[in-house]
Amino acid sequence: MNGIFHFSRQTSGPKRGYFRSLSTLVNHPHIYVFPKKSHSEDSILSLLPTEPPLTELAIGSTSKLPPSPDSFEENPKFLEILQLVLEEHAHEDPESISQAQVMASTSGANLGSGGVFFAPRHKRASKFGAAAAGRGDSSKGVSGQGGAGSGRGGWIHVSDARRPPEFGRIAWPEDIFGSLEADSNGDFVGRNGNYQSSGTYRIVTRDGILGLSPFLREKLADELRKQERLARMS
Repeated sequence: MNGIFHFSRQTSGPKRGYFRSLSTLVNHPHIYVFPKKSHSEDSILSLLPTEPPLTELAIGSTSKLPPSPDSFEENPKFLEILQLVLEEHAHEDPESISQAQVMASTSGANLGSGGVFFAPRHKRASKFGAAAAGRGDSSKGVSGQGGAGSGRGGWIHVSDARRPPEFGRIAWPEDIFGSLEADSNGDFVGRNGNYQSSGTYRIVTRDGILGLSPFLREKLADELRKQERLARMS
């Protein structure tokens, strides 16, 4: 295996009935692989199946498959779009909603998929403190910032699913997209949960590539399709 899955897809429109070959990353059927024409051994990775791909909307490029931190070159524009989508929709994600509700019901206990409670009095200045220092222990973070049973709202992390943290811990900084603020009832604060980007997220790590929830992945793909249409019309 070279990290690629090949399949044929029927097209629509003027060439309806025509089949073209597409490639995706093994175990990532939503990430398409295209040869990079300027470098025959390099590949472009994209969430869109359109060929040729628009490099400005691609996830990035890699010199080998599957991609590794050493082989992968991320696309800064893609990261910007990713964060804009998270800012707009992360608070609507069923997984985020579930984490906020668990936080409220447990008053700050660990949230399983990367979320952890931080008391609002510390807000932006410290909500990434434990993560920035390394793989933190959620119970320690809670006791230092209000403690279980404080009856206050706090922050949950929105994290990549490629390596779910063990019980009692939060995700690595490189896996954290950002954070959302919720009140003591588990409802997100403000228009969008006051989403804050972590500034530490990496698209590819030794644990794999971009792992969004199905909800957020589709929202991101929708935005990329929208920008692709606009780019091709201009």
